[in-house]
Amino acid sequence: MKTTTTAITIVLPVIFAALPSNAALSGFYDSGEQINLILSSKEVADAVRQAPIGAISNTGTRKDGAHEWTIRVQECDLKVYLTPIPPKGTGKTTYELDATGKCE
Repeated sequence: MKTTTTAITIVLPVIFAALPSNAALSGFYDSGEQINLILSSKEVADAVRQAPIGAISNTGTRKDGAHEWTIRVQECDLKVYLTPIPPKGTGKTTYELDATGKCE
C-alpha cells in the first residue's frame, strides 16, 4: 500500500504541472493595464487637446462588452471604450481601444 501512495504523491504533481494554466490578472492589475493603454494613446491625447487629466474613471460597460472609461480634463469629458480580446490559449486578456468619441 505504501508504494501506491508514494506513486500517487509523485505522479499527481507531474500531471498538474503539465496542464495548461491561464494567466489571469487581478482586477487591480487588469484595470492598470487598461488605464495604461488609455494614457499611451495618441488618439486620446489629441482628443482632449493635450490637456492635463483631472480623472480617469471606469463608467460602465457597453452592450457589446466593451469597458467604458471617461477621461476628465478641465474643458471636457471624453468617453473611450476598451474591447476585451481574450487570449488564444494561455495568456492574459488584452484590449482594443476605441477613442473615436468627441470631447464634450
